Amino acid sequence: MDQRSKSMPAIRLIIVAIVMIAFSVAFFLYRDKFDSQFLLIGLGILGILGIFFLISLVTGLIGFAPKAKIDPLALAILDNQPQGIVISDKKDRVIYGNSSYRNLVGLDQEQDLKSIGALLAPDAGATEAVYRLTSAMRGKKSAQEEFRLDSPLGSNSSNADTTNGAHWYRLGARPFSVSGNNNDMIAWELSDITNDRADQERVFKELQYAIDYLDHAPVGFFSADHDGKILYLNATLTDWLSIDLTSFQSGTLTIQQIVAGEGIALINSVQAEPGLNTTAQLDLDLLKTNGQSFPVRLVHKVSTTRDGAPGESRTIVVAREADHSTNASSAAAEMRFTRFFDNTPMSIASVDADGKILRTNAPFLKMFDGIISRHDIENGARLETLFREDDVVQYKESLALASDKQGNIAPIDVRHPSDDDRYFRFYVNAIIEQGNQESRELAIIYVVETTEQKAFEAQMAQTQKMNAVGTLAGGIAHDFNNVLTAILLSSDHLLLSSRPADSDFADLMEIKRNANRAAVLVRQLLAFSRKQTMRPSVLSMTDVVGDLRMLVDRLTGTNVGLEVEFGKDVWPVKTDLGQFEQVLVNLAVNARDAMPDGGKVKIRTRNVEADEVEQLNYRGMASGEYVLVEVEDEGTGIAPDVLEQIFEPFFTTKDVGKGTGLGLSMVYGIIKQSGGFIYPVSEVGKGTTFRIFLPRHIEEIIELTEEQVADAAKLSAAQKEKKNKESSDLTGDSAVVLLVEDEEAVRRGGKRMLQTRGYDVHEAGNGVEALEILEELKGKVDIVVSDVVMPEMDGPTLLRELRKDYPDIKFIFVSGYAEDAFAKNLPEGSKFGFLPKPFSLKQLATSVREMLDN
Repeated sequence: MDQRSKSMPAIRLIIVAIVMIAFSVAFFLYRDKFDSQFLLIGLGILGILGIFFLISLVTGLIGFAPKAKIDPLALAILDNQPQGIVISDKKDRVIYGNSSYRNLVGLDQEQDLKSIGALLAPDAGATEAVYRLTSAMRGKKSAQEEFRLDSPLGSNSSNADTTNGAHWYRLGARPFSVSGNNNDMIAWELSDITNDRADQERVFKELQYAIDYLDHAPVGFFSADHDGKILYLNATLTDWLSIDLTSFQSGTLTIQQIVAGEGIALINSVQAEPGLNTTAQLDLDLLKTNGQSFPVRLVHKVSTTRDGAPGESRTIVVAREADHSTNASSAAAEMRFTRFFDNTPMSIASVDADGKILRTNAPFLKMFDGIISRHDIENGARLETLFREDDVVQYKESLALASDKQGNIAPIDVRHPSDDDRYFRFYVNAIIEQGNQESRELAIIYVVETTEQKAFEAQMAQTQKMNAVGTLAGGIAHDFNNVLTAILLSSDHLLLSSRPADSDFADLMEIKRNANRAAVLVRQLLAFSRKQTMRPSVLSMTDVVGDLRMLVDRLTGTNVGLEVEFGKDVWPVKTDLGQFEQVLVNLAVNARDAMPDGGKVKIRTRNVEADEVEQLNYRGMASGEYVLVEVEDEGTGIAPDVLEQIFEPFFTTKDVGKGTGLGLSMVYGIIKQSGGFIYPVSEVGKGTTFRIFLPRHIEEIIELTEEQVADAAKLSAAQKEKKNKESSDLTGDSAVVLLVEDEEAVRRGGKRMLQTRGYDVHEAGNGVEALEILEELKGKVDIVVSDVVMPEMDGPTLLRELRKDYPDIKFIFVSGYAEDAFAKNLPEGSKFGFLPKPFSLKQLATSVREMLDN
């Protein structure tokens, strides 16, 4: 700011003061010569002028508004800045402008400064930039804008840049306030960036040329980040891969997606030392978008950060197409061998006499990723590093046989050196031919992973063992049921002829009580062998768990808490209510026993979709929709070796007398018989969770007419009334019963019990005898009560033979096995009753009476 501009407000102030004083003196000296009216008018004018003068001092309307004082040093610094700097107040009044600003906008030192708004008002684009900056200033934020003008600022002035053409400018604004001054100010910074823009455009064009050269190079190229995501690939490679370059987005494609077979293992095997780069040449196949593959040679360069983390990679891709040179046939043969070698599903490596690995294929590097790398192989790694100490001896023996050119070397079955759950089989084959004396290869090693095979073998062995135990348990239960039936019938007969006051009455009751206890153990064995009698019905797990909650809470005791989490809209399932209640009670009691110091038992229910079942990948569980019931405890957990045996009958970790070992076997059998699955998940010291999956039940909807509904209601009411009338009447009314049973004690007890009820009973030891007796009686038999398993002719065969001549004869099967165990061997639609063993006199009489009445 020049000195003249600084003195202009003071000169104006003096002139106005002199004029007003002159008028005041004139009015005073010549007051007698003026008319009073004129005098008043003159005084009024002077007063107005005085008020105007005072206002102008404050607002600066006449050009002498108060200016901020600027330090000389700061003024010198601002004047020597290359950018144009203007300081204005919030009303866009210019307070200061440096020399660069005057030169930039074409103003000399004598001309008044223009504000930024006034300077750029003629151009619409520049005005928008100023408006955005002004809006930012209201928010107390610094901002910057760039704009383009068709001609340079001040192009009409002699001081302005005379360069023709469009110019680019950068305008910045920063709000600030001076201490002691309440007025907010804005510092504007204006720069001509035309030359910078030109340099940028030149660099951009050069970059475009470079990209164009790279895109149309005769080789492919791609770069990827540390995760294998492709950040760039050139047009040549996209053409080879049939990728639409216009739709390609950085990071959406990975190296693994464009590499065929196990080639990605070769690429991942290239690793550099920390902080360094390494380059490797790889022969593999790339994959087109249409699924076709083609052979290429990669020059793959990878980098590693100083801390050893993988860095970015750069790769040149050379298509390995057959040429017409003299070496074309050998090159094609090499290419075919490389493709065969790296794309075989078997891992292959070659070793020398010292066991050093000379060459490997891609599957080998993938199989042992994390144990041995390409870098290790290049530095002389030995194959024995892949074996555990106890397996190395066998490997060295096989290597010695290969050195002796033996042609039949036994395979080596080993475990993964660091993972107990993975198994491998190594085949060592000696190299017999002596054509190349310089070759150091002693043997070819083929490796196959046998983890799935081992798991399948273990599963088959466990399944066979469980089936064998189940068959044994079922056979024992069947024979034991016959014994218990005879004991129960005999005790019932004696109790009928005894009175409570008799001395032997208490002993008879004890016999019956213990027989019933034994019957419970038999039912548990039958549950495990899945031959128990079940009465499945459609259930809601929410209702079942809710109804059982109070009982479980009492069973778990005071120091064990119970938490129940119900899933939303849990699907219905079909199972036996009583049997499933036993499952929950048994698991809850086991959970309590696993927490001697207290804890929480959690029962959760929820739906499991088919997609989640596939993700769980539980062995043996078919895909589908299931209802999941989880019973979780915070106990001591179960060791892995114990976990494999927990469902076996009579296996228990409890003290003698505290457990039979049949609880979990019963749980297993009930769940399996219901079509479900149960999987225990346990960690020693942290607790155990039993996960029960029951298949979702979908009801078949049958629409009935109003007449059918009414008839069904009448029939149901009539049957209910008849049952109520006859429930207390179990007499036989001289009905003829044919009792077929191979166990004499059961047959004799059953006959005696039915005779006491008034039935005319005939007995037979098997099906053949029953047919002969029926023929003697000329078919005059009201009902047949037959065992299922009998010599010569079993119960189902007897039923089929009887129905040929007597289609309406009534029939009751008696068995210790479940009804489903033999019903599948009967003709479809066969009608019969069923009485499970062991049974009491009342149960036998009730079953016969109901079958006769129906």
